[in-house]
Amino acid sequence: MNPMTLPPTGTSLDASWALRMKATTMDEPTRVIPTLTGAILGNGGWVLSRGADDSGHIHMLFEFERMYCVEIYTLLIAAGLELSQLAHLRFTELCQCTKSHYGDCGGEIVSVDLEIHSFAVHAAAGGRSASEAA
Repeated sequence: MNPMTLPPTGTSLDASWALRMKATTMDEPTRVIPTLTGAILGNGGWVLSRGADDSGHIHMLFEFERMYCVEIYTLLIAAGLELSQLAHLRFTELCQCTKSHYGDCGGEIVSVDLEIHSFAVHAAAGGRSASEAA
């Protein structure tokens, strides 16, 4: 099911949501990963995988029950992530759809594949290059 559209009439609402989202942050990956992991776990979610590379890309795969979509959306913003426009649209749609069909879908699982680009890594690299040149 495409997360941007409602299911066709007569279709069961028990199909899960799978969201692929992008975000940016000014924080170091060593701070973002544990903060997000703790927040997701604290709100009833499951972190399936997480990690970062040397270029500042953080990748997290996590799941949660739809009844917690507002809490998960809030914690992503509170953790300092700047979600892409499409990520905001998808999460807003998920929350509105869940509110409209709460009795039918509150226990469904949402899977989120989140890619975060950390600008702190680039800022630190740029700062080192400038100080090395001096």
